[in-house]
Amino acid sequence: MSTEILNKNINIIIFASGNGSNAENIIRYFTKTNHNIQFKVITNNQNAGVVKRCENLNIECLIFKKKDFENTKVLKFLEKIKPYLIILAGFLLKIPNNIINNFEKKIVNIHPSLLPKYGGKGMYGINVHKKVIANKEKESGISIHYVNGNYDEGEIIFQKSIEINYPSDSGKLSKKIHKLEMEYLPKTIEKLIKHIHNE
Repeated sequence: MSTEILNKNINIIIFASGNGSNAENIIRYFTKTNHNIQFKVITNNQNAGVVKRCENLNIECLIFKKKDFENTKVLKFLEKIKPYLIILAGFLLKIPNNIINNFEKKIVNIHPSLLPKYGGKGMYGINVHKKVIANKEKESGISIHYVNGNYDEGEIIFQKSIEINYPSDSGKLSKKIHKLEMEYLPKTIEKLIKHIHNE
């Protein structure tokens, strides 16, 4: 990453609803590589594990209610921050159109399957892996994609597949997919930042 980018004030917002392992991994990746990026985390769940992770990392974590996403409260906050990217890392609420329309190709989601397979409403986390195993799929993987108005239908940025060796179960598959997420989500974000800067 160029010195010019390092000297810029780059804001990245992470949306998370749960444990926050992906959020922490992203933040730690960029801290180790000395990129000058300011992170803020937004959650809709005050009891989510990501809140404690942010405390430990000294990262600001803002808690908004579901209605704040549907009205203009979150949108106005984002417009003030002007994030380079908004990363969905285990965020379960559907992003409303008022945010999508104002941040076109700046909202990025990671999904634990090879889209378009096993996407859509209700298809997240272990639910995906159970379906994949039940259907005896030969492979699965991750998809990193832009967010549009429909669940898991935005333009795909990156995919990585792995072979499924049977006998297997959803728990084993989940661990393998999580390793892919940990490795490739930060790297993909880094490439996107470079791409945005060069536009």
